[in-house]
Amino acid sequence: MTLSMYQASVPAFSRVLTQLDVILDKAQNHAVARKIDPADLLTARLYSDMFTCTKQVQIVTDFCKGAPSRLAGREVPSWSDDEKTFGDLKARIAKTRALLETFRPADIDGSETRDITLKLAGAPVKLKGQPYLLQFVLPNLYFHAATAYGILRHNGVEIGKMDFLGPVGSRSEGESATQ
Repeated sequence: MTLSMYQASVPAFSRVLTQLDVILDKAQNHAVARKIDPADLLTARLYSDMFTCTKQVQIVTDFCKGAPSRLAGREVPSWSDDEKTFGDLKARIAKTRALLETFRPADIDGSETRDITLKLAGAPVKLKGQPYLLQFVLPNLYFHAATAYGILRHNGVEIGKMDFLGPVGSRSEGESATQ
């Protein structure tokens, strides 16, 4: 059985967004329970030259809206990066998930050889659809999602690997386990 471009993209993006939403809920609850200013968690970073937790979440949503749009030959929506609260970030995730629901397999399947042009460090880079998705988008998506997770975990939020991965196998949707 072959794996289509749609199957390799939209469901993966949706899953990452779902779990990021779960993680943000846990972080918000952690802040309330321990009387921590939520801004302290959202502006935290793993190292001084790395992006904040908020920026990591924004980048995840940017990949989740940009990649299927490019693969489908649509204009990439432009959103301002003005989120300041957990609620703002959760709304951005919800907006991204709603956008993903507008894509159908027929929109993305067959995009393996579509020319995708990006600007990286100010220079245009051309990729075909399949290497764009598999070698650029997915590694970046997981990197930034894992970094947001790492920032929150480093700051004491009680989350584990299964919160990042989500339900696997016989687990029902929304159930999480901490490892």
